[in-house]
Amino acid sequence: MKNREYYYDNAKFILIFLVVFGHFITSFIGKKTIEEIYIFIYLFHMPAFILISGYFSKGFQKPGYVLKITKKILVPYLLFQVIYSFYYYVLLDKSELVIPILKPQWSLWFLLSLYCWHLLLFVFTKIKYSLFIALLIGLIAGYVDAIGNVLSISRTLVFFPIFLLGFYMKKEHFLKLTSNKGKIISAVVLAAMILVIHFVLVEMPKEWMYGSKSYEKLGAGWEGAFIRLLYYGMSMVMIFSFLAFVPKKEYFFTKWGARTLYIYLLHGFIIRYFRETELISFIKETGSYYLLLLFAIVVTLFLSSNIVYVMTQPILELRVDGIRNAFSRKLAARKKNREEDRKEKGGKVD
Repeated sequence: MKNREYYYDNAKFILIFLVVFGHFITSFIGKKTIEEIYIFIYLFHMPAFILISGYFSKGFQKPGYVLKITKKILVPYLLFQVIYSFYYYVLLDKSELVIPILKPQWSLWFLLSLYCWHLLLFVFTKIKYSLFIALLIGLIAGYVDAIGNVLSISRTLVFFPIFLLGFYMKKEHFLKLTSNKGKIISAVVLAAMILVIHFVLVEMPKEWMYGSKSYEKLGAGWEGAFIRLLYYGMSMVMIFSFLAFVPKKEYFFTKWGARTLYIYLLHGFIIRYFRETELISFIKETGSYYLLLLFAIVVTLFLSSNIVYVMTQPILELRVDGIRNAFSRKLAARKKNREEDRKEKGGKVD
């Protein structure tokens, strides 16, 4: 791993930890302090992931790229859409098993949108003012009341400008963010955003950060686009401020930054089970909110482990070569044994 790669893997690992932690604290946002932490995280953690994903999509015109992202993104989405449907059917004791292929289960929206963003690059990179047009579409999308979770269309349109911005960013832009000047500015911005969250955003519907609902459903009228534009601005300054403080050196967790897809897809099983347990009542009654941080750390580290990686890699990355080769070797060994048996029998004298 080269030094220049440490930074991005560090960023991805920190972000995936925030994803896990954010999902753990979701059930406790009735407590103001938890709610403010929740807003702070949700303003930038997924947008930052989207920006970085866009940055690493520059090779979209290479031969076989569409097939590659189909295997890497779309197939795991379809697979886990089915798996999660069965899981919820059992866990939540549903009366009917429904597999909504076109309506992403919970956090799986990101995979479907990510696949669409890659495909949209083929169109938007060929037109002028593409970033402005993408932003305009993201703002207008909120006026369509019918837009929603089906095919993750709303989130695809709303967050695409961030993905496209990441695509256009260069390494030099990240270097400027991590300069001493960039860190000072970012520290001031983060301090200001903490105040904005404390005094303003706690009163706003949390769904503004999700990008999944129309302005009407969020209780806004014509001013909806202006509010969304403000959220765009807040998300961007939070993203850049976060990136300013991401370490560049290699740490024990750096290598796990390449396994964020594993953590993202698998942590949902643990989170949803957690929400059905008595632990939530226990934490609320005892005020043991520190356990949420502990749980998030343990789950993130466990899902980053080699044992989970080795067990799930053939499924998540469709790397069946090892399994196929092992099966082929076993068949070859059986064939060889049969041939040897026939030779031995043929060589016997009655």
